[in-house]
Amino acid sequence: MPAVATAYEHLHEAFDELRQAAESGLASDSELLSVLTLSEGLSRQLEHLTVATTAILQRRGTFAERGYRDTTGALTDLLGCDRHEAHRRVLAAEQACEQIGLDGTMLPARLPATAKAFAAGQAGLRHVEVIAGLLNTPAAGRLTDAQRGGLEEQLAALAGEYRPTQLRNLGAQLIEALDDDGPEPDDTPPAPVNALHLRRHRDGSGGKITGRFEDAAMFDAIATVIDANSTPLGRDDQRPTAQRQAEALADACGYVLAHGEADTLPDTGGRRPQLNVIIRLEDLEQRARSAMLDFGGTLTPESLRMLACDAAVVPIVMNGGGQPLDVGRSTRVIPDGLRRAVTARDRGCAHPGCDRPPAWCEIHHILEWEHDGHTVLCNLVMLCKAHHRLIHHSGWTVQMRDGRPEFIPPKWIDPQQRPRRNP
Repeated sequence: MPAVATAYEHLHEAFDELRQAAESGLASDSELLSVLTLSEGLSRQLEHLTVATTAILQRRGTFAERGYRDTTGALTDLLGCDRHEAHRRVLAAEQACEQIGLDGTMLPARLPATAKAFAAGQAGLRHVEVIAGLLNTPAAGRLTDAQRGGLEEQLAALAGEYRPTQLRNLGAQLIEALDDDGPEPDDTPPAPVNALHLRRHRDGSGGKITGRFEDAAMFDAIATVIDANSTPLGRDDQRPTAQRQAEALADACGYVLAHGEADTLPDTGGRRPQLNVIIRLEDLEQRARSAMLDFGGTLTPESLRMLACDAAVVPIVMNGGGQPLDVGRSTRVIPDGLRRAVTARDRGCAHPGCDRPPAWCEIHHILEWEHDGHTVLCNLVMLCKAHHRLIHHSGWTVQMRDGRPEFIPPKWIDPQQRPRRNP
């Protein structure tokens, strides 16, 4: 039996024995308390093992050979964790593990003291992330190499005594004390801040738009459009100013979608931007009670009936199984109607765990055209650029089941190759 399999078997047996002892009802309070601290120590050692193994695979180029551009994406699929959790492991592998230089020689860890504390179980994965983040701040960058080295040793030694949040606060105070002079004075005026944030409500009822424009010309361009379209319609118009301005902005955007020239709006996902309204067949038969938009927002019956009168809105009728009806034709080029049908079904990148919206996606032939695949709905799936590339350059495959795409991972990710779907 291979060494790794043998070690795993021993570990599994020891874990089962410990669990049975803890759950038997015979253990004292003191023993159960020790189980908690022991489990935390084992958890940290397993975290270190995961990170160290990740570093080895990175050095070998294993993930790149399997079609992944970055280790974070590979760990997300392999371990089934969120991307930020995978990134945390990759960061620790880069900072607290040995690296390979350009000439092929082994280099010590960038954070040697933290690496020792991590290997000994005195620091957890979050501690490593905190220390690496502190030493990567602009203030830490102004310290001398000796100061940075001493600071890293001090933070690594304190990791066993403080929680990650406490360690971050303490480290920030230490850096501030060492950085007496602070940043060099900068007489150049700061660049203007122009920012716009769109936040959709989780219940699909709409969203919130907040913005800040320090560029006077940009602000005036927006303000002029809103001001011109938000004047009261007459004495009977009792809408508050905020409501009139909000509706004026929506009207202006709707006009651009309907009448904008080819050079006004860039293609999104291979087609001109347009507002799609997705309606279930049973709702259409019952006088259009409800519908859904591309980004998940729901419409009231009143709003739906008003939009249905607008030729610039594309209605996509869905049957009871969530499948678009009467759209598609056989050609290698994806016609606009068929593209809308795929968008209505997949609602963005269909790869498990991906949340990129339709505008960021492309249409992929499950059975390639050159292999006799047809451009029909049951042979098409929506994928973002990253996962589109992954499908073409890795062991992932796609198949349709019950009219919906599901993805089969390669055996090195899941030996049983259980199909996965984007929920």
